[in-house]
Formats: sequence, C-alpha cells, structure tokens
Amino acid sequence: MVNIFCFGYGQVAGNFINELSKKNKINLSYTSRSPKNINNTHNIFELNENYFDSKIVEKIHEADFILISIPPINGEDIVFKHFESELKKIKAKWITYLSATSVYGDHNGDWVNEKSLTKPTSENGISRLAAEKKWISIYKESNLPIQIFRLSGIYSNSNNILKRLKNGSAKIINKKNHFFSRIHLDDITNILVESMVNFKGGEIFNISDDRPASTEEITTFAAELLKIKIPEKITPDKLQEGMLKNFYRDSKKVNNDKMKKFFKYKLKFPSFVEGLKFIKDKNF
Repeated sequence: MVNIFCFGYGQVAGNFINELSKKNKINLSYTSRSPKNINNTHNIFELNENYFDSKIVEKIHEADFILISIPPINGEDIVFKHFESELKKIKAKWITYLSATSVYGDHNGDWVNEKSLTKPTSENGISRLAAEKKWISIYKESNLPIQIFRLSGIYSNSNNILKRLKNGSAKIINKKNHFFSRIHLDDITNILVESMVNFKGGEIFNISDDRPASTEEITTFAAELLKIKIPEKITPDKLQEGMLKNFYRDSKKVNNDKMKKFFKYKLKFPSFVEGLKFIKDKNF
C-alpha cells in the first residue's frame, strides 16, 4: 500500500497517480480549492489561501509520500503558510516540491544548470524561488526528505502546439535568440515514480528534455506535421501583459544532465520531435 498525499491535483499529480496505480495499491488523499464540486469527496480536503480542512494535518502525518504541486498564490506558498510547524514533525520518506525553471530568469539564450544564478524576472519566478528557499530551509532545519523539481514548459497528449494550431490559437513570436525548454508530462511522471526509490534529500533537479528550441522552430515543425499553414509572426510588443509576455522576456537553455545521471533515466521523448510525432499519431 502506497500512502500518498497530494497538495493540489492538477495534470502532473493526476498523471503521476494514474501511473503509480498501475502497479501499486494506493491510499490517496489530496487537496482541492472546491471539493464540494467533486462527486467523490471521501479523501479530498479543502485548501486555499484563507482556509484549510483540519483533517489535512492528520493525513500528512499518515503519508509516506507527499507531492506539492500548488503554485504560489499572491506570491505566497500556501502549503508552507498553513503547515510549516506540522511539516517539521512528519515522518514521510519522500516530499517533492514542484517548482519551475522560471526561477532562472533571463540568461540571454545560454545554458543553465542547477548551480546557475537564479535571477527571476517574472512574479511567478520570484515567488517560486522564494518558496524553494523555504522548502530548502525546512530541509536543513528538520532534515526532512525534500527534493525540488524545476519543471520546464509542460506539454502533453491533451495540451500541445498541435492542438493550438488546429484551433487557431497558436502564435509565433518573432524574437531573436529566444530559447526555452520543455518536458512531456509522461517524462515528469516517470521521473517522479523513479525518485520514489532513488532519492536524496536536499537536491534540486531540472526536469527538461534534451533539445531547447525557439517557438518558431517548434511551431513550424508542428505545422508541417499537420500539413497546415504556419501562423503569422508577431512581435513581443503586440502581446498583452501577462504570463505569455513574461515568458518572452526570458531566454535560456535548461541543462538536464543531473536529472538523467542521478535517476539513470532515459527520456521517453528526448525532444519535441519525438513528442509531437507521438501525439500526432495518437490523436490526429
């Protein structure tokens, strides 16, 4: 029996649990902002920035594995906010905090690894880095088994550039020397599963594929796969303020050597080429 607690239950947590369930009997509990809207609420507990179900405390003490996938809200990590004192007492053997490579900020298209300077430019990156520091501090203070995964841009069989091209929402932003890295959801899942038996506390890992690329390169490849017209290019100044505009302020290539070496992991999708071909063959 795998006793696992998930703070948040989005695409990463859901895919991870689905994969884990194939070979293990699972005792799962997780949080939701609106558990009343979910039919089966037996092991689902309300958590938001202002409130938490008191039963969560009991559940995290019972859990052997804890996954934290809730992003900071208004700049604050709500898991740390509500449960810092309880976390110091738990007996879990695996705690994984999902962060993002936005913590690196802009490196002018150069490579970054886990030892690179973190200089986030976006609100998301700044709050992610602040949360990371809190989790590392509690690891050092209480010797909790915490690892941090810095996730690159996630794509999946259901959320990808092929789908955006088909529905007309894809854009090519014409910005010179703009590189970013990505990772297929299945590879994140596989590495999470592997880390349950191959674990070292206090470590940070970039979770990324092997081939950083520009949006233009990926979108052009995807359009050719679908045999449809490539979208027109627009300049970054045409974007509205928000996450997409912040995304184009940063350019970096994310190195994944530490991840592959430590977990002895061979990527299912080493680049967008293999990933998008698989998605096309499966869904289009």
